[in-house]
Amino acid sequence: MASELHFSPVLSDALVILGSAGIVIPVFARFRITPIIGFILVGMLVGPFGLGRLVFEYPWLQYITITDPQGLEPFAEFGIILLLFTIGLELSFNRLWQLRRMVFGLGALELTISAALIAFALMTMGQYWTGAMGLGLALALSSTALVLPISGTKSPVGKAALSMLLFEDIAIVPIIFLLGAMAPYASSEGMEGLWYTIWTGGLTIIILMLGGRFLLPRLFAQAARTKSPELFLSASLLVVIVSALATAAVGLSPIVGALIAGLLIAETEYHTEVEGITAPFKGLALGIFLITVGMGVDLGVIAANAWPIALAVSGVLLVKALVTGGLLRMMGARRGTAVETGITMSSPSETTLIVLSAAATAQLIQPQTAQFWQIVTAIGLTITPILALIGRKVARHVDAAPAPSLDGNTDPSEDRAIIIGYGRVGRLIADMMQKHGQRFLAIDADPEMVDIARLRKHPLMFADARGPALDRLDLSKASAIILTMDEPVLAARLLRKLRSRYPDMPIIARARDTEHAAELYRAGATEAVPETLESSLQLSEAVLVNIGVAMGPVIASIHEKRDEYREQIMREGELDRKPKLKTTLADRASGKKGEVEAA
Repeated sequence: MASELHFSPVLSDALVILGSAGIVIPVFARFRITPIIGFILVGMLVGPFGLGRLVFEYPWLQYITITDPQGLEPFAEFGIILLLFTIGLELSFNRLWQLRRMVFGLGALELTISAALIAFALMTMGQYWTGAMGLGLALALSSTALVLPISGTKSPVGKAALSMLLFEDIAIVPIIFLLGAMAPYASSEGMEGLWYTIWTGGLTIIILMLGGRFLLPRLFAQAARTKSPELFLSASLLVVIVSALATAAVGLSPIVGALIAGLLIAETEYHTEVEGITAPFKGLALGIFLITVGMGVDLGVIAANAWPIALAVSGVLLVKALVTGGLLRMMGARRGTAVETGITMSSPSETTLIVLSAAATAQLIQPQTAQFWQIVTAIGLTITPILALIGRKVARHVDAAPAPSLDGNTDPSEDRAIIIGYGRVGRLIADMMQKHGQRFLAIDADPEMVDIARLRKHPLMFADARGPALDRLDLSKASAIILTMDEPVLAARLLRKLRSRYPDMPIIARARDTEHAAELYRAGATEAVPETLESSLQLSEAVLVNIGVAMGPVIASIHEKRDEYREQIMREGELDRKPKLKTTLADRASGKKGEVEAA
């Protein structure tokens, strides 16, 4: 039996992919960097243009390289399908209807104007108009698989990106048919095929929506009754694959069917379970797609054509960023949102490769031209996460209020409390201080917080506590400084800086747990409040009381456990007293009872 064992390329590729996921995800998460970059770098390393080209010289490399890049393509496509399915789960038909103006207004304008400008630039450089139009339409597309995991779908940037990407996904099929109709020897069959796909595709979508509303609740109800996770997972994947195949069979993109399946399941009570059970498959399949993107990057060809490729990448990024950002500003978006969305959406898409192939097949562009722009597309996909980071940083500076010109309402030198961080905790503190008539000023570097503060009528100054902006502020007259950010390392570093500058200032800090509270006390906090401690104690109290344990022993054990934590914080925080910790409802009830008995 042992003699029949032999090397399997499929198992070798699976080993590389799973090993990459096991290394990339935790390492990049440790440094708070999106694993998207890691998967692309792995693809560059283990692909045919990386270590793969050395396999013939060093045969042992076949165990750590991808031996069949084409074999990964179906799995990569499945990753994109599952991504659109997940997006559909996060949406609903009502929310999608609310986005119709953005999808068919902003999305259509962004694609049309970007494609026209790129095509015009290529025509001025000698490209024939049909080829220029095909390249313009291809390069105007943006990556759904990369942009949405980075931006999300609920932030202003995510909503704008989702609208444009949805229109692009819808427009892929008409674009491909249009390129076929523009072929030098094309007949009227190209446009006839387009109209046939439109009406059959529309009919298919209607059937999916009507059938899904009737069948899906019953299907998942039956799967849920079995209490079998395997059956529930099988039902979920079955719905995705059937919907994708149905739209693909009539000429539409399979991701359209996946999106419809997600929208239909989002209307049922099973959408949360479906989203959770399919998430690992989506993550792994998307990782495979990103590895295939990295495998398409040939550093040797890039080095030989460095200047033309650099100019082409820069030109595409610049045109798309300006068009997208300008349109968003015209439609009323904030400057920071427009800038961040424009930069994030500026790179080409994975579907650009499909359109380039269609243009080459239709003989609108030469094969070497298609190869050149495929390299440009691969580079654009590779740097998309970096563009998103740049866009986020630039947006902060664009929306930032200049520190020297603060008005009286946001002057930090006045006698008021300073709340650094205007997130969930910071807003609650601001509400309570406003209720009790206490003066305060919130400081935050998130542009969205500016609008929220304006609605709540809270004074807020836009400044980044990480940078030098805080150093320029005079906080000596502040009544107290409250640190509310959920970043343990930043909170401790900022606390040390503030304590060195203001030795007598009351500084109250939000701590994640008892260990973090002790660290903040060592850094100079007047009070450090561990948020997980009291919630855990109150949850324990509620559980014990509700399962029948007498209130007296519960209160005693809560006191005992809290005192243990106080001693731990005092010891590790190098304090000469036990820190104060808030009391629970039971403690207060016990205290009142004691007062009554004493009276």
